[in-house]
Amino acid sequence: MQLRVLAFVLAGGKGTRLYPLTKERAKPAVLFGGKYRIVDFVLSNLINSGIYSIYVLIQFKSQSLLQHLREGWQFAGILQDQFIIPVPAQMRAPGEAWYRGTADAIYHNLNLIEQSRPDVVAIFGADHIYRMNIHAMIQYHQEKQAEVTVAAIPVEREWAAEFGVLETDDDGRIIGFHEKDPDAPTIPGAPGHVFASMGNYIFSTSTLLKELYADAANDKSGHDFGKNILPSMVGRSAMFAYDFQTNRIPGDPSDLEPYWRDVGTLEAYFEASADVRAVSPALNLYNPQWPLRTASYADPPAKFTFDEDGRRGEAIDSVVSGGCILSGGMVRRTVLGRNVFVHTGAVLEDCVVFDNCDIGRRCRIRRAIVDKNVKIPPDTTIGFDLEQDRRKYWVSESGIVVVEGRRSPVQLSSLQV
Repeated sequence: MQLRVLAFVLAGGKGTRLYPLTKERAKPAVLFGGKYRIVDFVLSNLINSGIYSIYVLIQFKSQSLLQHLREGWQFAGILQDQFIIPVPAQMRAPGEAWYRGTADAIYHNLNLIEQSRPDVVAIFGADHIYRMNIHAMIQYHQEKQAEVTVAAIPVEREWAAEFGVLETDDDGRIIGFHEKDPDAPTIPGAPGHVFASMGNYIFSTSTLLKELYADAANDKSGHDFGKNILPSMVGRSAMFAYDFQTNRIPGDPSDLEPYWRDVGTLEAYFEASADVRAVSPALNLYNPQWPLRTASYADPPAKFTFDEDGRRGEAIDSVVSGGCILSGGMVRRTVLGRNVFVHTGAVLEDCVVFDNCDIGRRCRIRRAIVDKNVKIPPDTTIGFDLEQDRRKYWVSESGIVVVEGRRSPVQLSSLQV
């Protein structure tokens, strides 16, 4: 049976734990892997799974996200059911300016569901790094004759307070939902792990509409799927967990484990970035059958210049994006964004550098994230003396230094008059 699928991507969160990378941008717009944005993962998963009707719900600090969606994702399909459309907060409820929760965000856009009349609605977050064959999850939803299917993954018990934790029976039916409870029950036979919700849901449309209307009428609700709607459905609805560990991507090696990371903190973001540049990356970006799509830029190829002792442009165990020039500089275990210039004698180790940065001569930088449009003067040292770094930069608890970015000037076209 061919189902009509409508997708909503929730991209309106503040991303406060990823500060200062989210100081001037929404979390889904944060650069990842040199040329991508975090939102590219969920959008690529949907498109690669054959889902082409997508609304992206935006809210806080959305300008950079809007720009990225315009440059890389908005397309005019020949058919009416092919679109990716950003949707700002609709302010449909009296006195409300912002979405009050994930369920409230969908409730404010019920008109989009009612006019599309889909069979199922896919509701996915935009702030995780992962690859997923969503078609397989929808097939599971059909096979179980489910009203709601929740994507879930085992995580270590110590992280139970960070997730909604599911209890399931032997058939995968959800019999308990514990939202961010450090004492949530563990997986039977695996006492060190809990079954965590990934925040990705497949709803049968009639069930979704019924639950959203009921939740909106409840003044005591926080209007959130994980905190309110899903726990209230336990025992009265056919709700199943889809085990993400069973998900397989076409074209991947059969033994490659599914990849999912919650990059909610600087440490998690930094570790996931390291996964990209690994010799055998757990996050496979090189599968032509499952491409990670993004905006297309007219960047020139990366260039490495000079072949002299002490002045040789080199990159080792690193990712180097288009437009970069390593002019006698060295990068090790580093991810470089677009159009980064590394001057003679500069050495970067274990770093993430965003677009349009200029690293001066003889700079020594390690364990740092350099935001976009930063010009670092010659002979600057970062990451070797954290007390000194704290006077100038943002330093995380684990010692990751963040050099904050600068806004690039708006380029206006001129006209001869």
